[in-house]
Amino acid sequence: MALVEPIPGEPAAIADLGGETALVVADFHAGIEDHLRYEQGINLDSRAGERREQMYSLVDRTDPDRVVFLGDLMQSIAGPGGAERGEIEVLLESIDVPVTLVKGNHDGNIESWIQCDVTPGDGIRLGDVGFVHGHTWPSKDVLSADVVCVGHEHPCVRLEDSVGGSRVERIWLRGGLNPKPFEEQIGEEMVVDGELIVFPAFNDLTGGTWVNIEGQGFLAPFLPDGLVDGEAYLLDGARLGRYDAI
Repeated sequence: MALVEPIPGEPAAIADLGGETALVVADFHAGIEDHLRYEQGINLDSRAGERREQMYSLVDRTDPDRVVFLGDLMQSIAGPGGAERGEIEVLLESIDVPVTLVKGNHDGNIESWIQCDVTPGDGIRLGDVGFVHGHTWPSKDVLSADVVCVGHEHPCVRLEDSVGGSRVERIWLRGGLNPKPFEEQIGEEMVVDGELIVFPAFNDLTGGTWVNIEGQGFLAPFLPDGLVDGEAYLLDGARLGRYDAI
């Protein structure tokens, strides 16, 4: 079994941390409906309940020892409103295993009120798996892991049919980890031979990077250069091949 295995049909994975397993999801973005309403004028009913139920179902199905949120549990960068904070508090109170939040750029000073472990922005290594949100450079300890898990990017692909219709699907990106951009950032040579996995956003309202659309740039400072022979996979596990050739 691979150290990190996506759950078929879900924007989530199970990670083998060596002695415990973790359910891993990226980019939960609690309270995004308020952001869409006030920032973009898009009125949507809250889906907070649906997000919680999806998380509870995943915990029940996978029976993990830990839940890892791979950054951006929050939506509001400055500070959460009442509904957003309430969504997070109710969610965490109902998860009966330890929770680790790998701090993302939207998570502000969440560590001042959240009831779980919160990592620094450059991530954490648990067993042979490294976790970093992706808005900043990972630590050397994270890069030394056999598998490095990244969020932040919300990778998507636009698929077209023979009659001109199209749809956008969330995807996984998986490939080798290229040490060169990280060596240039750190200023020293590194011996790394790991796999890099870019997670789809758990929240399907976030939008994302359309990897097969010309002119779309990556958000993470180490992408795409840090990914070698990156392949794209739909949530159902279907392999699309090289993401840059779709």
